Amino acid sequence: MDIARQSAPSLWVVGRGITVAREALVGRWSEWIVARQAAGQVLEPCALARPLGLILDLLVHMTGPLRREAKESWYAATELYGRLAEARGLSAGEVVDELQRLRELLIRELADLFVALPARQQLLTIVRVSRVLDMAVSNAVVGYTDALVAKMFSREGVPVPTADSVQELLAQFHALEPELKLLEERLPR
Repeated sequence: MDIARQSAPSLWVVGRGITVAREALVGRWSEWIVARQAAGQVLEPCALARPLGLILDLLVHMTGPLRREAKESWYAATELYGRLAEARGLSAGEVVDELQRLRELLIRELADLFVALPARQQLLTIVRVSRVLDMAVSNAVVGYTDALVAKMFSREGVPVPTADSVQELLAQFHALEPELKLLEERLPR
């Protein structure tokens, strides 16, 4: 029998808050990223919105009762985000900045929600969300580094399969969407 792990009520509240604010968060996050794209391959906001939305949707699950089940998809999505950053010509620091921007947006957007939580749960909830975002940063840097190393080896004549195309990487993000749908179907209501 498959039983979902219990989550603190405060995490349910945060998850619902992220879900409610999803469109605004994706919009602000993608606008900020697009505005910074001076060099490298530029992504249109509509192409960027789908992977960013997937990351936010997975974040909801990573703070909820299906976090163990969502972990593999979370790792895959955040690692792909790092690979996408490399394909866009960003530096490792820039991919970190982009994910840190999500943390800032969440704090701003959900500040009232965090403050409304019982005092004992406020800090714990913020720390849990931050830990999940820290994992995202780490995985994105791993994905970025792996893509960079693979690209360097492939240029030296060593056949290494790489996803060089931004469109190919976006397609890999889209392939994660059915996994997200399965998580949403399993989520206790």
